[in-house]
Amino acid sequence: MLQLNFHPAGRHQLSIPGPSPVPDRILRAMSMPTIDHRGPEFATLGFKVLADLKKIFKTEHPVIIYPASGTGAWEAALCNVLSPGDQVLMYETGQFATLWKKMADRLGVKTEFIGLPGLEGWRRGVQADLIEARLKADTGHAIKAVCVVHNETSTGVTSNIAAVRAAIDAAGHPALLMVDTISGLASADYRHDEWGVDVTVSGSQKGLMLPPGISFNAVSPKAIEVSKHARLPKAFWAWDEMLEFNKTGYFPYTPSTNMLYGLHEALDMILGEGLDNVFARHQRLARACRAAVNAWGLEIQCADPAVYSPVLTGVMMPDGVDADAVRKIIYDRFDASLGTGLGKVKSKMFRIGHLGECNDVSLMGTICAVEMGLAMAGVSLKGSGVVAAMAELQKQAATTRAPTRN
Repeated sequence: MLQLNFHPAGRHQLSIPGPSPVPDRILRAMSMPTIDHRGPEFATLGFKVLADLKKIFKTEHPVIIYPASGTGAWEAALCNVLSPGDQVLMYETGQFATLWKKMADRLGVKTEFIGLPGLEGWRRGVQADLIEARLKADTGHAIKAVCVVHNETSTGVTSNIAAVRAAIDAAGHPALLMVDTISGLASADYRHDEWGVDVTVSGSQKGLMLPPGISFNAVSPKAIEVSKHARLPKAFWAWDEMLEFNKTGYFPYTPSTNMLYGLHEALDMILGEGLDNVFARHQRLARACRAAVNAWGLEIQCADPAVYSPVLTGVMMPDGVDADAVRKIIYDRFDASLGTGLGKVKSKMFRIGHLGECNDVSLMGTICAVEMGLAMAGVSLKGSGVVAAMAELQKQAATTRAPTRN
């Protein structure tokens, strides 16, 4: 029988790259009594979260909220702007780019997957020059959209989206730019309008610090115009009804009311801390985590320091060491969860999440658990990652302001 009453002393150290730990403030907000989603007070909530989400996406244009996981928002993005048989250029950076392509295939569009060969493509960001070259070769403009992942959760690589937009523009191509920033939003700098993104996909359970269950499409005027002629079947995902209802603060069907309470609180927390401060905190924690991995003498999954993710760090295991066996020791003995390797890197790596409700002390708890678990698994360590991470955090503390109290 499944045991659901496993409650060891202390808090579980949830250190996966999402779902991330949900702050007590958000849990309390979600426990508020449910209100009438057609009543007058709901519109106040609707208007507030829709307006504040624009600040997080850095857009002046609509953000659509779905009662669904990020996978639902993937489908919404595709089916609102594409027609059966349309060609889509997608870039392989890891498991989530691969899954988005699989979905597009199942929806009946023609996908072309490009990227660096083998595992190399999973260790580096999007190579914008490859996209530019492919679009220049598409003289008939058959390709209707370019789909890329901003922060690849499976690998710890954050791609340069502005460079992708520049590549599309340099090719003189009209393709839409569609971006998945499910794990990047509110953790890594993201600029929907400035970077010329047409559709941005994101979800609630990463940097927004909510449970899984709501997701988003941020849409440009160009994408909205294209959607008026797109012929892939859609009903639940249709933008037109959503956009019309959102003008009044409401939704065309029953929204996740209590999740919206939590979203309201999360947005207040993030904007209260200040987006730039949130991004700086994530970068600080990422540098400390990488200092630990380097001190252990292990390899970071991302092979290009220019695109290290501030959201998570992928840790490669030495040959002959099963990463999942190491993760099990850390979970069983120290009540800490790490992300598993996915797809091509299954059992070769684990992922340390340092996003959302994470600070110096919580990161150090994770690094301590990992160091002890690695030693118990018999992994030979060059030095102490705990000491290295503490030194990095202490160095940064001398040059950064004290954290904001929320």
